Amino acid sequence: MYILKYHKLFLLVLILMISGLAHAQYDLLLKGGHLIDPGNEISGIMDIAVTGGKIALVAPGIDPGQAGKTIDISGYYVTPGLIDMHVHVFMGNEPGAYIADGATSVMPDGYTFRSGVTTVVDAGSAGWRNFDKFREQTIDKAETRVLALLNIAGTGMRSRYEEQDVSDMNPEMTAYMITRLYPEIIVGIKSAHYWGDFTQVDKAVEAGRLANVPVMVDFGEHDPPNSIKSLFLDHLRPGDIFTHTFAHIGQREPIVDENGKVKPFVFEAVQKGIVFDVGHGGGSFTWEQAVPAISQGFLPTVISTDLHTESMNAGMKDLCNVLSKFLAMGMTLEEVITRATLIPARVIHRPDLGHLGTGAEADITVLNLREGDFGFIDIRGERMNGNRKLEAELTIRAGKIVWDLNGLSAKPYQPR
Repeated sequence: MYILKYHKLFLLVLILMISGLAHAQYDLLLKGGHLIDPGNEISGIMDIAVTGGKIALVAPGIDPGQAGKTIDISGYYVTPGLIDMHVHVFMGNEPGAYIADGATSVMPDGYTFRSGVTTVVDAGSAGWRNFDKFREQTIDKAETRVLALLNIAGTGMRSRYEEQDVSDMNPEMTAYMITRLYPEIIVGIKSAHYWGDFTQVDKAVEAGRLANVPVMVDFGEHDPPNSIKSLFLDHLRPGDIFTHTFAHIGQREPIVDENGKVKPFVFEAVQKGIVFDVGHGGGSFTWEQAVPAISQGFLPTVISTDLHTESMNAGMKDLCNVLSKFLAMGMTLEEVITRATLIPARVIHRPDLGHLGTGAEADITVLNLREGDFGFIDIRGERMNGNRKLEAELTIRAGKIVWDLNGLSAKPYQPR
């Protein structure tokens, strides 16, 4: 009799459990955060429900009873997963290699999620000759979404000397690699570190026309310096990208003149549709260029890091730190988030990314906007103080929690 009684009780509990699971309409619910989603013109308190790795619903007041797991993110900002449009992640151990299959590049998952980044664009580490190795070695193994710009030099950034080999700059092979082999992964072309005239840029742009993708130009090792006005207005197309915007180095003309004024043709380039990428790096961001430019209304199109071993341990640190620098210079939180989500997605022609619309992959970043006294360093070691700093609290990639700084998603410890 007692056995029958407990058997019925067990069945009742089991039925209730199954019934509860059946009514869990969503896998995950993020509740109470301030959503900044420029792509859907949302800035306000919203809940976000996730099912099957996709955004199921964005709305206020979603019932927690409908979710298998609910995380209270009240007091935090929530954004689409951040996109870092300029990194170097073709890490390897080839003797003598610089960035392509070299130790200067980093493995993405070790540096992305902890800074709220769910998608990176490798900026030309590989060319058409070694891209397959990059794909097998890094892209296919990373949990981070890794997209790429293909270097116009066949061996990519293996060394500065190989990047000068005009005979290995093949627009047809570069375009073929993009259009026929990897159109979902390769989103543009890179021209970089060239010591000569406009030959490398022009070959990259030719490949860009053949593949219908943008070109990013790292323009800064020409002696004497080439004209950036000519680069912007004569050689690049609308939608092409000028990186290291706020650099001031000896081999490149800066955008801000010696009197602290943004050169007028820079605004012409903006009107033309040239994309200005920060690409902070280890040697390509100075307050001396950035502060006057922003005060005169010139804002970067995209905010990115140029992540590699020589930048992450210096003034750059990570994408949240770089975004915080622009807050310190007077940009709004919405402005900096837009330049690390919606705009880079548009620049690389990936409308599926950079927003939290229903059906989009659930790449989500939860940010803590800390208030206090903070110091931010440029590549010259000069400090600017600020009173706000972004910190990645929680990162979700395709619906999976991949970074949780303070255990927001965890159960409280109970002594046993």
